[in-house]
Amino acid sequence: MLRHAIAPSRRYTKASHDVVRHPRLTSDAKILLLYVQGLAAESADRPLSEHARKLGITGRAYQKAKELLAVNGFLHERREQGVRGLWATAQLLSNVSLTPAEAATVCLGRASEGSEAPETAMCPGAPDPAVGEPAIGGPVDRVVGGQLPVDEEREKNSPHPPSEAKPDPVPVPEVEPDPVPAPEVKPEPGAAPDAPLPPDVAEGERVLLSLRHACWELYLGAKEARTLAALAAEWLRRGVTAAQLRRVLTSELPDGGVRSAVGFLRYRLVHKLPEEPRPEVLAPKPVVAAMIPCAGPGEEHLFRPARGEELCGPCGRAEARRFWLRQRELAEGQPAPLPWRERFAAVNGPRAEPC
Repeated sequence: MLRHAIAPSRRYTKASHDVVRHPRLTSDAKILLLYVQGLAAESADRPLSEHARKLGITGRAYQKAKELLAVNGFLHERREQGVRGLWATAQLLSNVSLTPAEAATVCLGRASEGSEAPETAMCPGAPDPAVGEPAIGGPVDRVVGGQLPVDEEREKNSPHPPSEAKPDPVPVPEVEPDPVPAPEVKPEPGAAPDAPLPPDVAEGERVLLSLRHACWELYLGAKEARTLAALAAEWLRRGVTAAQLRRVLTSELPDGGVRSAVGFLRYRLVHKLPEEPRPEVLAPKPVVAAMIPCAGPGEEHLFRPARGEELCGPCGRAEARRFWLRQRELAEGQPAPLPWRERFAAVNGPRAEPC
């Protein structure tokens, strides 16, 4: 690689190799640091963001560059109170990496003898050295004297003499009135706040209160959950488990969010209520027929008919076999069927000879 460089005679900034070749600083961070390093002294009171805006480093790029400078010790910020009591953010940007203790020493102007503050250190908002220190000595009390007492001044300057002191009234013993008994609050006939809830209602209330863990928009208070517990208990009575009820109430929420958790849950509990489980219809027990004697040949034996038959199974099959044997014998005794030509001639008569 070839290179060509001409050393400038003016308008240049000395850049340390530690800054230019720093592996963890981006190009925006290095350019911002070198730009501030070459500023005049009168520009030191401006914030770092204003200098970055002049370089076109804004938005996320500026935040990233500022973060890298702060992490690697080139930028230090601290809040301090000015002379008039106003708080300001002091920024210290250095061309060398400083620890927080060294940065505080540089910013306050109390550097030790062995350490030298970098020339490019700038600390906006630091106390102005031209402003003098406060007066020596602690606060003292106000000098009091030279004024007459209030009584003497009133007797001397008041046009009206003071009125005579009235005798103290004789204290009258206070008689405490009889305490009025507080009206007794009679509980309503159907209200029982301390009575335990039914198991299904208590389970429904627990399901409603647990919805906040699945979706924060469905957060319910204790009183709100108590008002909807009866509707949730109806779901449980119809065979829906607690996990299924929770899945139904938290799935497919509106895209714009839930405005009212109570109204949304009441609508779903009412309009998505499943049907009541139908009672199972038990099939009637089959009627067992009585034993009857078989009408077939052979020894007398009993069987249980299924459809009103008179023969048992073996006798019925033997009777069917004999029936089809007779049918086959009758079919074999019949003459052979005539060919189709003879059948056609027998129906239409003899064929006429052509003329």
